[in-house]
Amino acid sequence: MAEAETWTAPVSTRPLDATVRVPGSKSLTNRAYVLAALATGPTLVREPLVSRDTRLMLGAVSALGGGFAETEAGTRIHPIEAGSGEAVVTLGNAGTVARFTPALAALGGRTVRFDGDEAIRRRPLAPLLGALSALGAEIDDDGRGAPPFTVTGRGGLAGGDVELDSSASSQFLSALLLAGPAFGEGVRVRLTGTPPSEPHIEMTLDILRRFGAAPERSGTEFFVPPAALSCPDFTVEPDLSTAAPFVVAPLLTGGSVRVEGWPEYTTQPGDWLRSLVGELGAKVELDQTGLTVTSGGGFGGGQFDLHEVGELTPVIATLLCFADGPSVISGVAHLRGHETDRLAALATELSGLGADVTETSDGLRITPAPMHAGVFHTYDDHRLVMAGAVAGLRVPGVQVENPATVGKTFPGFVDAWTTLLEA
Repeated sequence: MAEAETWTAPVSTRPLDATVRVPGSKSLTNRAYVLAALATGPTLVREPLVSRDTRLMLGAVSALGGGFAETEAGTRIHPIEAGSGEAVVTLGNAGTVARFTPALAALGGRTVRFDGDEAIRRRPLAPLLGALSALGAEIDDDGRGAPPFTVTGRGGLAGGDVELDSSASSQFLSALLLAGPAFGEGVRVRLTGTPPSEPHIEMTLDILRRFGAAPERSGTEFFVPPAALSCPDFTVEPDLSTAAPFVVAPLLTGGSVRVEGWPEYTTQPGDWLRSLVGELGAKVELDQTGLTVTSGGGFGGGQFDLHEVGELTPVIATLLCFADGPSVISGVAHLRGHETDRLAALATELSGLGADVTETSDGLRITPAPMHAGVFHTYDDHRLVMAGAVAGLRVPGVQVENPATVGKTFPGFVDAWTTLLEA
């Protein structure tokens, strides 16, 4: 689809009967690229997500002294080699790049400047940069705790013990754990705040093991000892969070949707969608080839603590605007620091279409009401494009602003969504 200022989200006119396949997980792709950059030899990453965020990560790996080659089989990553001089890492608005790569720069010998879109300068980084500094990294951020900042590599980091407040983002913790095997003494992290998204932490520990590391955990204390990383062949799972609009669609349209390749075991937080749609009355079937969701009729509202699955909030909040009763979403105060303030954006945009959605201290209160056509602003946030698409299933004339921003995680989303409704 050509880039456009707005996209009229298609309305469902009949029950769905469609099969879709979503692209690879961004979270797994970028974690694999980071560990491959620290490995002792090349890694072939199969079925990776190809999007703006993952290309930014590949650019960062190259800037820091690594390399990559895109082949028919996947993306082959060549580890970072020692070097000197100056480099620039372009962050865009990619949180994983901003949080996972400063440690890589500190391990090398280059002076690296990090900067990106205006939005990334508003996203929290101070706890991570502070922890890296405590571990010996040389970081100059002029006291901002945000980009732009410069990391001067001194050829390695000793590592050791550090305290970390990861309550604003579990990525702070993941960043230290992913780099831990390359620290001279490894790294021991003691959390002082409760991080959101426990599944993303488990994802980090799991992929570390697959690359040959031996992370340990005792409650809120984590230890990653030094290790020589190696994983010559790694396959990325489909992105289950990106699948969210497709999974919930049958609840609004009737019929069924099958998502190919849904794993039978996964650490991805998006797997929780199976439980959600089941609780809302849908029939859910998982087999070796995928997940099928079939409408069960109308569904009620309720209380939903999304602390562990906050990235699903935009789609779930939109879905609940069509429930048979009111709902409250809680546990997601950290969404105020994502690509945009997602709670404020959802309250504004869903209410602008006629729903009654208000912010709470840590979530949203949703009272369904008749909805109407209008512009759904997306604030350069890919998840809001998906939310607008879900609203358009039942509301004719929803104009989704800047649909191209969904390229952050699913460049082909608009075409896939349109095909879903034409199937």
